[in-house]
Amino acid sequence: MSDLHRVGVVGAGTMGHGIAQVAAQAGMDVRLVDVAPAALEQGVEKIGRSLDKLASKGKLSAEEAEAAKGRISPGAELSVLADRELVVEAVVERLDVKAKVLGELDAICPEGTIFASNTSSISITRLAAGTKRAERVIGMHFMNPVPLMTLVELIRGLATSQECYDAVEAATRAMGKTPVEVRDAPGFVSNRVLMPMINEAIYCLHEGVGATPAIDEIMRLGMNHPMGPLALADLIGLDVCLDILRVLHDGFADSKYRPCPLLVRMVDAGYLGRKSGRGFYDYSGDPPRPFHPLEGYA
Repeated sequence: MSDLHRVGVVGAGTMGHGIAQVAAQAGMDVRLVDVAPAALEQGVEKIGRSLDKLASKGKLSAEEAEAAKGRISPGAELSVLADRELVVEAVVERLDVKAKVLGELDAICPEGTIFASNTSSISITRLAAGTKRAERVIGMHFMNPVPLMTLVELIRGLATSQECYDAVEAATRAMGKTPVEVRDAPGFVSNRVLMPMINEAIYCLHEGVGATPAIDEIMRLGMNHPMGPLALADLIGLDVCLDILRVLHDGFADSKYRPCPLLVRMVDAGYLGRKSGRGFYDYSGDPPRPFHPLEGYA
């Protein structure tokens, strides 16, 4: 068991409630905070359904599932995190929002509390510089869906201490995850490699090189990917993909990271993928209907 037993999670969305779940499954005392009551309620409900599903499949006992649920306390104010040993920030992928949350936490939590950001692309050094505990700020990038994916990228900021890194590495392993250390650079490793591939797939669709199902099928069958890049973009969230690409584009000043105009238009239209019901596929029916730039959903 990790020495970091009292854990806080800020943000009850897809990533946040997944992180809260795996921490609770690991026996940690978890407080899940979201300022939006509806999001908090939905996050707790999704954790319950996920744990029940694991129990129904025999991956957890019914008693273990109920015990994990009992370790999660929801809250609407950051003040409830004042006694936490580790707080994981999992809010929207925007520097200003994350910096604001960390700044508020800095004034609430004792100096020994470690802050971890679940950012998928933003500089940990920059986030840490806005706090008075830069040596105790680290990147803890979980993969989606959190309960199923084993990888966690651990990102040191320029000032992150070895003590902080070791404690978070141990906590990551206690959650049943595999920590992999990477350096602080835009997109780290995972999204620096993944997002250009997704972006190129969107360009192929934008330029009429292939239809949505064809692009995905080629990458599934030809490259042995578990899902195609457009379906994966829908799973991640097109708004998240766009935010990450903009961080890469700004950070490297390299045109190869320029977001495809079609991606920008999709986000502007509110077609964000699975979470909005529409993205490169329309998920209102079974099977999902693919999107065509000129004809809409086939």
